[in-house]
Amino acid sequence: MTESPATVLRYTAFTTDPGGGNPAGIVLDASGLGEADMLAIAADVGYSETAFLTGAPEGLGEPGRAFTVRYFSPKAEVTFCGHATVAAAVALAERHGPGALTFATPVGVVPVEVTSAEDGTPRATLTSVEPSVQDAGADEVAEALAALRWDAADLDPALPPRFAFAGARHLVLAAATRARLADLDYDFDRLAAFMTARDLTTVQLVWRESERVFHVRDPFPVGGVVEDPATGAAAAAFGAYLRERGEVEGAATLTLHQGDDMGRPGVLTVELRADDPRVRVSGAAVPITG
Repeated sequence: MTESPATVLRYTAFTTDPGGGNPAGIVLDASGLGEADMLAIAADVGYSETAFLTGAPEGLGEPGRAFTVRYFSPKAEVTFCGHATVAAAVALAERHGPGALTFATPVGVVPVEVTSAEDGTPRATLTSVEPSVQDAGADEVAEALAALRWDAADLDPALPPRFAFAGARHLVLAAATRARLADLDYDFDRLAAFMTARDLTTVQLVWRESERVFHVRDPFPVGGVVEDPATGAAAAAFGAYLRERGEVEGAATLTLHQGDDMGRPGVLTVELRADDPRVRVSGAAVPITG
């Protein structure tokens, strides 16, 4: 099939089920589109993000394996989006073969490696830009909790609130129980205002099932949607948070379950390496048909 410029592909990332994971729009040739066009397309698609690919800066990588990528939610441009990166990489691999890809994003260069699972399903691994973690003030945490309609007692004291960045900025809040995480009913406008004032892409809500297994949810009112079903950028930031906290040391692989409470289950694999401050996030992606 020949795809015309500005054709929007629809894939879902961090799942092998078209009904699971996080849907993303993908435009493999956005060379004729301006910023207003991209925003309009993203709004029409209606997913939490759509990725728009154009030619790479000179010298970035092999032609056909390196691209410039911009990400748009239905409301605004987003600095980085993990699930749309995974989806775009898989879409490219299905057309041009697996292997290494290089994406020039608004926050820096993001390498992506696409391999095939035993059943033939493509799987992409992105490597984040260098992350950072900052303290969250007591007043900031109190305002976030009020917007979420949570109490301070709902938090897990073993995983204190922090701001974390690995391409996009998130506030990490750990729930004390799985039931607290499952019950998401927040003040959309209040949380959006809180996030906008602090340049947050999502709030990363987490519950620790075991040492290396977590359940997560990501309210995304600044993107015009209530919740993001599977959030690669937040997963990378959370990996950085755990390392900074000393919860993991050296090399570690984490499993994040997201989307279960939305009926769109997905699985994100987070890899930390002892010799690299960056964080790797992996997952499958499949086309959405019909």
